[in-house]
Amino acid sequence: MEISYDEISDLRDFIVSLNVSSGVVIVEGKRDTAALKSLGCSQQILEFHRFRGMTKFVDSVSDKNLILLFDSDRKGNYLARKVIEQLERRTRIDLTYKKRLMQITRGKISAIEELVQYEDFLNQ
Repeated sequence: MEISYDEISDLRDFIVSLNVSSGVVIVEGKRDTAALKSLGCSQQILEFHRFRGMTKFVDSVSDKNLILLFDSDRKGNYLARKVIEQLERRTRIDLTYKKRLMQITRGKISAIEELVQYEDFLNQ
């Protein structure tokens, strides 16, 4: 995979922006968390699958500002819709980070865990 300087620079800015945001990052699983942390993300990250169900998840996060970073596959899109459906009137849900990430990687990354490919470039 070819990675441009602009992509690396934009991804660095993305991680900085994520780190200073006021929301809690929500990902699907532990590999997504590991990928974000390998890029320097220090923001609080919660894994959806650790809650073992939508009801427990909704009850746990309903008082927080959320940054959804689910995968861009069918399952990730389904989960995002369900979370938004359950929480849209109870808390703030930010999808702009997900959209920005897709712009930066130009669609090359469909799963958050794939961001680990950028680790060597960002940590130079």
